[in-house]
Amino acid sequence: MDVSLIASNVLSPPVLFFFLGMLAVFLKSDLEIPQPLPKLFSLYLLFAIGFKGGNELVKSGVSQEVILTLLAAVMMACIVPIYTFFILKVKLDLYNAAAIAATYGSISAVTFITAGSFLTELGIDFSGYMVAALALMESPAIIVGLLLVKLFAIDKQDGDFSWSEVLQEAFLNSSVFLLVGSLIIGAVSGEKGWKVEEPFTQGIFYGVLTFFLLDMGLVAAGRIKDLGKTGTFLISFSILIPIVNAAIGILLAKAIGMPQGNALLFSVLCASASYIAVPAAMRMTLPEANPSLYVTAALALTFPFNIIVGIPLYLYGINLLWG
Repeated sequence: MDVSLIASNVLSPPVLFFFLGMLAVFLKSDLEIPQPLPKLFSLYLLFAIGFKGGNELVKSGVSQEVILTLLAAVMMACIVPIYTFFILKVKLDLYNAAAIAATYGSISAVTFITAGSFLTELGIDFSGYMVAALALMESPAIIVGLLLVKLFAIDKQDGDFSWSEVLQEAFLNSSVFLLVGSLIIGAVSGEKGWKVEEPFTQGIFYGVLTFFLLDMGLVAAGRIKDLGKTGTFLISFSILIPIVNAAIGILLAKAIGMPQGNALLFSVLCASASYIAVPAAMRMTLPEANPSLYVTAALALTFPFNIIVGIPLYLYGINLLWG
């Protein structure tokens, strides 16, 4: 593997600030991002990528490649929770296995954004419609995870949780709602709307991403101590499953004929794990599951692995396959 790819990714300012946040916790600095700024940063990033994605989707049009890509995205969001569930059930109980499987079937928007900035730095083009794939992959894993509980929990009665609440949390939670809404508005407002919003959606984008990753570094380092509760099984799972999921994503991307930039973003979506939307849904619908397991695995292990090693590793594999 070309070490320069890892160096290019690690030495980008947003990723370096992620390390700075972790270092602040390890050195017991009082550095912190005051609430509710991290939530605002998250909403801004979702708005910015959604708006740009909608604008780019109109420019590219709806082609066979777009349709196949979106279908592949939904398929992966449904399949990943199923096979990861059975892997996890080897060592974990039903509820924790389902919650973690749903977490890894969904996606991390910030990992996707980091991969996009990595491609931009390398001068590799990618299509705006990949944001639509991001939006479509957020929710299905929540539904699949809960269906698995329904199927395998003999003693769990149908009335234990409301499916209307589950569906509302899956499809109308703030991140999904804002991302899809911004995508639609970006498409409807067209080029005129893009010119009006561009200074806001693009001019400060990397600055906000930098502060968001600084906060993520603080949060991730604070969760490190919880890893002792997970044992080596979940630690290994959190590193190896993203690689497996990315490999499947890369093979699908090759079969569809995606260009390299799109293939990287798709593989990153397959490899990432949700640490916002799915944990919020799981806390409401599966209180039997332990949040310290699925949140810590996704945020303290998989997220840093993907932004440090995973993104350049997946691009290396793509470059080999694409020749």
